[in-house]
Amino acid sequence: MQFNLPKNDAKYHWTNHVMRKMMHYGLSADRVKRVMRSPTRSEKGIAPDTIAVMQPAGSKAKPTEVWVMYASKKFAKAKTKTVNFQLGPKKVIITAWRYPSISKVRDEIPIPADILAELKNVKY
Repeated sequence: MQFNLPKNDAKYHWTNHVMRKMMHYGLSADRVKRVMRSPTRSEKGIAPDTIAVMQPAGSKAKPTEVWVMYASKKFAKAKTKTVNFQLGPKKVIITAWRYPSISKVRDEIPIPADILAELKNVKY
């Protein structure tokens, strides 16, 4: 299998660690991004200020989960000779792994009480 190293861009920063783990577990950059865009479950990451997200994979006979841990970093304004522009939040992808079964739910990401109350009061 040919492995193409992902490139850093305006949205994602790939660490060397995640690239090694992707090769080890046979995960593509598109698969890692897909897990981040539409996770089945989100939890607080083990490292400070990180988020871990998961999507199920495998089959019913041999279930697995694909996990990705990342941090959102806010970058300041960048100034070039010709243009001033604002760099938005960038996701620093720290690691990715394949869990060989179905993991137990740990701590869900806490939603602030005022936001939760506002969501409950929304009329559709």
